Amino acid sequence: MEVRVSRAQIALAPGVQGLGFGTPVAVSSIISAVQQQDYSASVWLRRRDKLEHSQQKCIVIFALVCCFAVLVALIFSAVDLWGEDEDGITEENCESSCRAVLVENIPEDVAFADNTSSHLPLSEGLYSLLDQAIRVVEIVSPLWLLNSSDYESSFQPAARQGRALLSRLQGLKSRGVQLRISSGIADSTELITLGRYHAEVHYLNMTALTKGHLHSSFWVVDNKHFYFGSASMDWRSLATKKELGIVVYNCSCLALDLHKVFSLYWGLQYKDFIPTFWSKRLFALFNRDRPLDLTLNNSKAQAYVSTSPDVFIPKDRSSDLEAIGRVIMDAQHFIYISITDYLPLFGRNSNRYWSRIDGFIREALILRKVRVRLLISCWENTNPLTFNFIWSLRSLCMDQVNCSLEAKYFRPRVLRNGNVQGINHNRYMVTDRALYIGNLDWVGNEFTYNAGAGLVISQPGDDDDDVDDERNSTVVDQLRIAFERDWFSRHTHSLQADKIPVCNKRQINRLAPIKTSRHDSINDERPAPIRKKEEGFITRHYDDKVAKITHQDATSGLVIENYQERGQVKTSRHDNKKLLMNVNDRDSEGDAASQTAESSGSREICNLPL
Repeated sequence: MEVRVSRAQIALAPGVQGLGFGTPVAVSSIISAVQQQDYSASVWLRRRDKLEHSQQKCIVIFALVCCFAVLVALIFSAVDLWGEDEDGITEENCESSCRAVLVENIPEDVAFADNTSSHLPLSEGLYSLLDQAIRVVEIVSPLWLLNSSDYESSFQPAARQGRALLSRLQGLKSRGVQLRISSGIADSTELITLGRYHAEVHYLNMTALTKGHLHSSFWVVDNKHFYFGSASMDWRSLATKKELGIVVYNCSCLALDLHKVFSLYWGLQYKDFIPTFWSKRLFALFNRDRPLDLTLNNSKAQAYVSTSPDVFIPKDRSSDLEAIGRVIMDAQHFIYISITDYLPLFGRNSNRYWSRIDGFIREALILRKVRVRLLISCWENTNPLTFNFIWSLRSLCMDQVNCSLEAKYFRPRVLRNGNVQGINHNRYMVTDRALYIGNLDWVGNEFTYNAGAGLVISQPGDDDDDVDDERNSTVVDQLRIAFERDWFSRHTHSLQADKIPVCNKRQINRLAPIKTSRHDSINDERPAPIRKKEEGFITRHYDDKVAKITHQDATSGLVIENYQERGQVKTSRHDNKKLLMNVNDRDSEGDAASQTAESSGSREICNLPL
């Protein structure tokens, strides 16, 4: 602030005169001092303004520099920089002359005929990959439960293979091979043990990311070899579950693409959000529209990797549903499907129809007349509605020429305690032109919430389906032969509309026993309906005339009287309360098991009682 004082003010100031400053010399001195002070204040104020202006400029420049640095980082993240972890392998110099071997785990109590095909045991295939490892082994698995208990090992000797595999993984440290693991389970004893052997473990919080689970299952070794299939790092996958996968050697082009999927999981550690964009280092090298051209077992082939869910798909990567749809649409003669769970419903409460895969199959059946065989598993978590949807597919071929859909279920061994053993855990599809091996069941919420991957190999062969020499056949033919072995084995059973498969002990316990009235049992012309328990079926026989069947629930006292001729079900309790329901057809009338069984639309592997 400037200070200006006039001579008159100084002269008139009584205080100044009283102090002897009334002389002209004194007044001039005072004025000079005030002017000098005024000048100094003005200079200081101008300097302060310049300083503030400079500071503002610095702040603006600093902000611009930061924005530029972020922009540069984004630009460089969109550039495919091949780092040391790729071992110098690029899309231009990778190997595409590969060798593939199908691997299986077949439980001891699942026996096939001596003349049927057999493949390399799963454990030996995994051991061979560990023997090939030089630098790094990367593993993604839904489960880590290789240590079986002494009790489990006592009645299941094959359970010891889990411990042997864990020991081999621990031995990688002594060979100087790095072990990297992406897992959705943070409390695994095996992972803690491997961490002590310098294994790097990254955990994905799938609950926060997608409200789902990590179900991907594959290995990548030195970006040159890989395993892909249905097996987890679980001793049951090496002992009591029927698993199928593929081991591919010296195929760095495809292994490098699968390594990118692993890198995506690896980079999501400790994150509770999904990035809005992905680095180009994660972009797919190949997809359904631009597959990899390779030589597989001395035969020309094409291949690519797909993933799920959609929020985990970077640029150029095909989704699992796109891959499944393409394989079905390219089929010309047949489609063979072996899947653990098939349920075209979306949501945990199974309250919405999910038509993606179901629609692909219907189109192939009706519009293109492709023969379809569907082999599902009948196990602890099988939803009874599965059979309703399969019967719906079969009904499409009624009165249709050249329309064929066959359905069977694979029923494992049922132990005395009601648990199942030898479950068919396969998840693959094979046609006359291609194969698809995946990690997810064909249930709507699996592809929406859970992280999984798929492998597609197209290898069109001869139109002749009768390939007897498996050694000279393509990988697609080998998988077809494996499917047909399962299809015609004694472990599979055909689905029929009047038979309800019993797949779990909960369903068995809740089935209502049938009580036959004396009137019906003595009538020779109308024999009383009987319940026959055979091969896991509850079979009800009806005759064409009026048949009266009485069911009585021992726990609730519920009595159900079925009148076929009227097409109605009349229920009554001992308290004389009555309920009248309409029944549309004969099949739904006797479906007491599907009405009372607990359903499970989602897979809960961790709680399996195997």
